[in-house]
Formats: sequence, C-alpha cells, structure tokens
Amino acid sequence: MRVAHVEQDRFDITIRQHTLGVDQPRADGGSDTAPTPTELFVASLASCVAFYVRRFLDRHGLSTEGLAVDASYSMASGPARVDRIGIVLQLPEGIPEDRIPALMAVATHCTVHNSLVEAPEVQFDLEVGERPLDSAVGM
Repeated sequence: MRVAHVEQDRFDITIRQHTLGVDQPRADGGSDTAPTPTELFVASLASCVAFYVRRFLDRHGLSTEGLAVDASYSMASGPARVDRIGIVLQLPEGIPEDRIPALMAVATHCTVHNSLVEAPEVQFDLEVGERPLDSAVGM
C-alpha cells in the first residue's frame, strides 16, 4: 500500500492494482474531490461488516437482496479521534430469527472490528529518499 501526495490536501492511495483518493472538504481547506481518511476508516469497518454478513447469508442459503450497512460516526478532541461509530445493518427479508444471534456474532467479529477491539501495534519509520532516518532525530 502506498499513499502519495497529488496536490494540496489530495492524496492517492494505491492498493494492489486499485487507486483511491482522499481529500478534505472545502470547509476544511481541501478540494472535496474524495472522502477524508476518517471517512474511509469508518467505511472500512462498514464494508467489512457488510462483507462478513453477505458471506454468512450466502453460506446459509439466505437472500442478500437489499443487504446494506449504514455507518455514522462522531469525533472527539484532545486528541482528535473517532469516539463513536454507529453501524446499522439493513437485512433482507426472510432471515429466520434463530439465525440472528449467529449473524450478529459474525458481523461483530469482522477483521476490521477485531482490529479496533484489539488495537494493532503501529510503527512509524522515517526515510529521506531511500535513506532511513533515526526517528528520534529532530523530535
């Protein structure tokens, strides 16, 4: 995965053969050409939930017609962060009630949700060109 600066607040993200963009809204100084990184973060969770639920429905021979996931979030400050994510699963008609607990278990254990619950270690390294820098220098 690589994130490269395009112009102003616009960056392109290359993942395998796919390219996505991120930007900031005009009100925040961007050009509003793409979602914000925070919106992609929340969308990552929502799409992971959708993927896992679709697989569950398919595995149990249940319809996926109309399956959708709506996501909302709120921000906190000090430090700036997402402090709440709301996920609403729009399920197809006809799912047996006895399948709902298993479906929720699957939805709440998608890879992205698991990574939020058990936070990964994040390591930052610095390079100038191809030359690594000691991350403590200048900090």
